[in-house]
Amino acid sequence: MNTTVTALPLLLATLFAALGTAKILALGKMRELAEKDGFSVTGFRLIGALEVAGALGLIAGLAVPPLGVAALCGLLLLLGGAVVVHLRRGHKLGELAPALLCAALSGTALILLVLRR
Repeated sequence: MNTTVTALPLLLATLFAALGTAKILALGKMRELAEKDGFSVTGFRLIGALEVAGALGLIAGLAVPPLGVAALCGLLLLLGGAVVVHLRRGHKLGELAPALLCAALSGTALILLVLRR
């Protein structure tokens, strides 16, 4: 279980760091998604900054577990917002699936981290 408790936050940190950086840099696909979902580029960059902060919190949480718990809680709130936006926009499951998968993985990591204590 220790390997999973370490590997899952690292996987999530890598994922959120990559997605957040792409949003901060307003890369082509991210710019399109921002416009499609009614966000300004600045707003999408803020979301990206929160994702990168969450990734850093996950890494710090490997040494200080309460930071990992806080980061996962923040990321779950962010993902909850993403799900709400997708539902309000009437997106199909394929567009909703990445947020749901990330939320499921983040929730699993949170549970494992709390149980480890």
